[in-house]
Amino acid sequence: MKRPEIIFPDYKSSIVFLLDENNSFFISRQSLLLLNYIKLRTNMTEDLQKKLTDLQNYLKSLGSVAIAFSSGVDSTFLLKVAHDTLGDKAIAITASSSSFPKREADEADAFCKKEGIRHIKVISEELEIPEFRHNPKNRCYLCKKELFQKILKIAEENNIASVCEGSNMDDNGDYRPGLTAIAELGIKSPLRHCNFYKSEIRALSKELSLPTWNKQSFACLASRFVYGEEINEKKLAMVDKAEQLLLDLGFSQLRVRIHGDNLARIEVPPAEIEKVIANRELIIQKFRETGFLYITLDLQGYRMGSMNEVLKKS
Repeated sequence: MKRPEIIFPDYKSSIVFLLDENNSFFISRQSLLLLNYIKLRTNMTEDLQKKLTDLQNYLKSLGSVAIAFSSGVDSTFLLKVAHDTLGDKAIAITASSSSFPKREADEADAFCKKEGIRHIKVISEELEIPEFRHNPKNRCYLCKKELFQKILKIAEENNIASVCEGSNMDDNGDYRPGLTAIAELGIKSPLRHCNFYKSEIRALSKELSLPTWNKQSFACLASRFVYGEEINEKKLAMVDKAEQLLLDLGFSQLRVRIHGDNLARIEVPPAEIEKVIANRELIIQKFRETGFLYITLDLQGYRMGSMNEVLKKS
């Protein structure tokens, strides 16, 4: 008996119904994924449909990919689409270091286990780069170059054709020297290639039921330091613990910037500034326990890359 199938010409694919030992029909995982994407497209604008199709086709053109996976909004979406599109030809690589919180590494591990994605973990300690510790203006360039050289080597050892990272179009509007290193090393940026913006990635992530669709935007902890001031393990740990407290208190977006050795500058959305005041005593107590002597609140509120503002003025 010929296996029944539903053909979808627009997707250049079909859903094939299979028979189990009890003569009951079922569909394969790949067919189920196709159904999910068909359902997803019914809720999308024409422009977003085109971008998603372009992304899938671009990933297919690469053949096999290693996604630099941080468990953030962008890399989670990219990894999900890559794995749904390429199957086992898409793997995840996560780098652990002093500037990468353990909670993010744990979330990356949990996501890959849930999705059945091969996950390779590597130690990439940027503090071993002498220039990095001094926090120069090109700090991000130094970090990304060292990191992606390691990822490229792992990809080559695993016969993976391309390494991809998750920057999007919004990243073009800020000071991002790391993107220069990415370009020099030939790393692919599929989301920028297909003109994805953060809001679109969040919208599609929600439709795909990804846990990161409303996750706070995150950057490595080194971005909390004033340019020219030393980055070390102690101060990174102080920032990490302080931000974890604010996360536990339920702030929707936050940064704890460190000035000198012991001054914290808290950034939260303006609408949540009163919440900081309401939790003032607890925040002071816990921040001091981590090593901060001075705890301040930035009245401008959270903004991406506030440490780069001094660069723009100069």
